[in-house]
Amino acid sequence: MNRDKVTFAFFGSSRFSFYVLDELGKAGFSPLLNITSAREDLPMDKLRALNADVFIVASFGKILPKELIEMTKRKTLNVHPSLLPKLRGPAPIQGTILGKGSPGVTIIRMDEKIDHGPVVAQEAVAIRPWPDHYATVEEKLGRAGGRILAGILPQWIRGEIQEVSQDDSKATYIKLIKKEDGLLNLEDSPEENLRKVLAYSTWPGAHLFFKRKAGSEVRGVVKEAKVEEGKFVPTKVIPAGKREMDWADFL
Repeated sequence: MNRDKVTFAFFGSSRFSFYVLDELGKAGFSPLLNITSAREDLPMDKLRALNADVFIVASFGKILPKELIEMTKRKTLNVHPSLLPKLRGPAPIQGTILGKGSPGVTIIRMDEKIDHGPVVAQEAVAIRPWPDHYATVEEKLGRAGGRILAGILPQWIRGEIQEVSQDDSKATYIKLIKKEDGLLNLEDSPEENLRKVLAYSTWPGAHLFFKRKAGSEVRGVVKEAKVEEGKFVPTKVIPAGKREMDWADFL
């Protein structure tokens, strides 16, 4: 099938979405319509008039109605940054960095349940070094997802791919990240706190109350850290109301 003849609309509202679509573009696939705002009403009549082969979703911040996901000939595919059924839900990349799953991408045919539909393609993604900052992991998984999707899209349109149902008994779920999730607890393991610094580096940031040598206590964000001799050691911090600085300068 000629790639120019695969017609689709794309739904994505994050950097992950951008990377997926960028890789599709490199492979010669271009959407008839690119919907980037999850806050606006969906243009149902316009989408219906496209008469597209398939819809593609990648990190779109809105639950899509059944009418939409079943609107096209080959339904709706979702690019999800985890090895489903592990880490269903809104924060799979953070969950992966936190050690709740291995890095990878799954493409599913969407159904009405969250991240529940049958698997169309799935690949583990090697990321080195590991773990790494959220933005880096987001880009690597997004680009991997775009390449995987580009590789299977013509076959999917021709009906040549056999779906595989997810094993719901092995499913895990990662909740929406809240600001308080970024608060570090030094009683946790050093590795766990380091993973929080990396997972929450874009938002909400890993927060800690620092006690300076002068005796005062200051809240700030840990931007960089390491585990050294079995201890969690911040290396770059942003004290409240100040610029980023080295940990040694802060003390």
